Amino acid sequence: MPAYNPSHDHLLLFDGVCHLCDASVRFIIRHDPMGKIKFAPIQSPLGSRLYTQHGLDPAAPNAMLFITPRGAFQASDAALEIARTLGGFWKLALIFKPLPRALRDTAYYFIARNRYRWFGKDDACMMPTKELKARVIES
Repeated sequence: MPAYNPSHDHLLLFDGVCHLCDASVRFIIRHDPMGKIKFAPIQSPLGSRLYTQHGLDPAAPNAMLFITPRGAFQASDAALEIARTLGGFWKLALIFKPLPRALRDTAYYFIARNRYRWFGKDDACMMPTKELKARVIES
């Protein structure tokens, strides 16, 4: 497993039991061939510690947290920063950046509140694929 270096890594903390979150991580892996973005489940020791350090409750993970050298981003800001990091066509998502965060986050949290019902969840963190295992940071 790669080591986490906060000075240059892009680390996405995600809900490791959420099927939508799992699909999002797989999407990012497919569209980040350089492997710039690393991942940690919020339920892991590192994920829980970092989530807490940023004022979020790991027992109730309702937002992804994207930690980059530019800062920490959560909810809709995290999604937009991921698009910026992926570059290319995905940067078009930044057209939503001028919208008020409250409006963007309202849509984000509506999906977050319903994600288990709509997409399902597991009892434990997913078993990472070979591609994901190389990019998951757990400590």
